[in-house]
Amino acid sequence: MDEYLAGLTTESINQKTHMIDECSTQEMLLLMNEQDAKVPAAVAAEIPNIVKAVDTLHRVLQNGGRMFYIGAGSSGRIGVLDASECPPTFGTDPLMVQGYIAGGDIALRLAVEGSEDNEEEGIALIEQIGVTDKDAVVGITASGSARYVISALRKAQQIGAATIGVVNNLNSRLEPVCDILIAPIVGPEVITGSTRLKAGTAQKLVLNMLTTCTMVKLGKTYNNLMVDLKASNIKLYDRSVRIIKTATGVDDATATRYLESASMNCKLAIMMIKTGLDQTQAEDMLKQNEGRLKKAIQSHKTVV
Repeated sequence: MDEYLAGLTTESINQKTHMIDECSTQEMLLLMNEQDAKVPAAVAAEIPNIVKAVDTLHRVLQNGGRMFYIGAGSSGRIGVLDASECPPTFGTDPLMVQGYIAGGDIALRLAVEGSEDNEEEGIALIEQIGVTDKDAVVGITASGSARYVISALRKAQQIGAATIGVVNNLNSRLEPVCDILIAPIVGPEVITGSTRLKAGTAQKLVLNMLTTCTMVKLGKTYNNLMVDLKASNIKLYDRSVRIIKTATGVDDATATRYLESASMNCKLAIMMIKTGLDQTQAEDMLKQNEGRLKKAIQSHKTVV
């Protein structure tokens, strides 16, 4: 028996749920809900480390670097999910935030047994995706023992990339290869060792914070409006129109007209309405202000 694994909080027996197989459906659900309610507090305790991570990611992305999530199993799937949501939500280049899972893309649907123990593949991934000292790598592993993740972070650290770890145990094997460690301790799972539950929920909350707050700092929002979204479907087109209306106070017809004249660029449409500039002038003003809409509007007012 591996003493390290046996000593993990995430592998411990949850005494609150040890008789779950004798519970009614309602009792089971109440037990799960009670345990899930512990997760936000565990994440809150890690806010100081999450602050460090967000500030690091902001610096990296602002300077042209990239952000990579690397995980195994449920942790890897959560990372890939978070990365895949950045382009439609914040209008980012798909290469800016990338997610990788041990075992490759097929592991998103099917368990690829043993892949998380493959150190060579973790190292090979870092080389394959071309991580440099300008980038940041975020390793995610509930146990802190996934060799694929640890070896990838170690290789990234050797290259000079910023390394951030997300783990659900203290004093893990992941810690030595991380510049910043985020470790929300959620306690034993409802079903022993099933880290897709509380641990996975904590990871999802942390990753939400990492990308969302980094993107806000990069100017991807105007107040709390996602002005850099891509109107790539009916829902997002409708949302773009509503965002333009909310930001400027114009009616439906005007918002629609400006959105289409701005080549479906919600941020640009708002800039045009707010300043009276034409498309080219508005684009130039946004570029001068690193795409920060509020700053660009203020700059125009100062010039005028």
